[in-house]
Amino acid sequence: MLIVKKFGGSSVANRERIFCVAKRCAEDYKKGNDIVIVLSAMGDTTDDLMEEAKSINEKASKREMDMLLAIGEQKSVALMAMALQSLGVPAISLNAFQVMMHTTSRYGNARFKNIDIERIQHELDSHKIVVVTGFQGVNKYNDVTTLGRGGSDTTAVALAAILNADACEIYTDVEGVYTADPRIEPKARKLKEITYDEMLDLATLGAKVLHNRSVEMAKKYDVPLIVRSSLKSVEGTTVKEEVKVEKMLISGVTADKNTARISVLGVKDKPGVEFRIFNLLAKNNINIDTILQSVSEDGRKDISFTIAQDAMRETLEVLNEAKDSINVRKIEYEENVAKVSIVGAGMISNPGVAAKMFEALYDEGISIKMISTSEIRVTVLVEEKDADKAVRAIHAAFALGE
Repeated sequence: MLIVKKFGGSSVANRERIFCVAKRCAEDYKKGNDIVIVLSAMGDTTDDLMEEAKSINEKASKREMDMLLAIGEQKSVALMAMALQSLGVPAISLNAFQVMMHTTSRYGNARFKNIDIERIQHELDSHKIVVVTGFQGVNKYNDVTTLGRGGSDTTAVALAAILNADACEIYTDVEGVYTADPRIEPKARKLKEITYDEMLDLATLGAKVLHNRSVEMAKKYDVPLIVRSSLKSVEGTTVKEEVKVEKMLISGVTADKNTARISVLGVKDKPGVEFRIFNLLAKNNINIDTILQSVSEDGRKDISFTIAQDAMRETLEVLNEAKDSINVRKIEYEENVAKVSIVGAGMISNPGVAAKMFEALYDEGISIKMISTSEIRVTVLVEEKDADKAVRAIHAAFALGE
């Protein structure tokens, strides 16, 4: 079997954990499996590097930030290869240049275009464990790029897809995918299985178990994902196309506190105004989520939408520069908000799910600012201070811990 194993930063945070991972991978290797390991940077390395950059230049270019941040993964893979070699297991570390992981040129949030697997395949044929840097790639200018937070998950899935791996195992500091974050709701229950679509929505809406682009790619290329604990040898959660074991109404509740709301107020009520605003944001690669529009008595519109907090400054700059051309009276923003969502394939055929969610929030005295729905999801915007309380209330209302 060929197994791709991805380990996050907490899994390789220090010498003890590096050897724990190395021994675990060595065991599978000695059973006759081919192993490719994908690693994130150790512990808080990425955060530390970002703070260091900020101390030098608060407005450092994204290209130079990518050059800096790529150091973290290169350190991880080299140390892991050394650990495996010390255990008597042949291993080699490779970075994005040595593999040639081709990406788009958008620094800080690049996407894979293709991956050359010749070097990896050669090392596997030589019976070595191959340890590859996650989170990074190379663009057409031969500059290093990074894939955004959680990008190592996407690296692992991309390699599993192109290598036709038998499994892609994502190891984290939790034991699998839960009905809610166990740190917020202690009664959260681990799921044995979950569909790609449900996992994609949970990942997009704040669940930190998997990177949403990795789930998107796994679905596209039918790569079976297994989310497991890096600290305990227990069964995890399988992410796949169809789930037969558990047909739950709701699979999970999640909160995303990395959220800001921007309101474009007093826009003229005429055709095309929405296109002009959102096309402008799209051209600047700004992702928009929940949208709410209302029309006032004077014939003007108020348009509100949510974005990631770290995109707020750029979004405000773009909108303010175009304020006169789109004829906006005022632009407001709010940072202390959070998205709380329920996700479940079972809600398609069950009316009243949203009402039950709203009732749970009402009982806790939590006000709803915005609402967005799909066939398998209901999302509300609430005050950030109410987010955890909202998750616990909704989790209890749907008896997800039972």
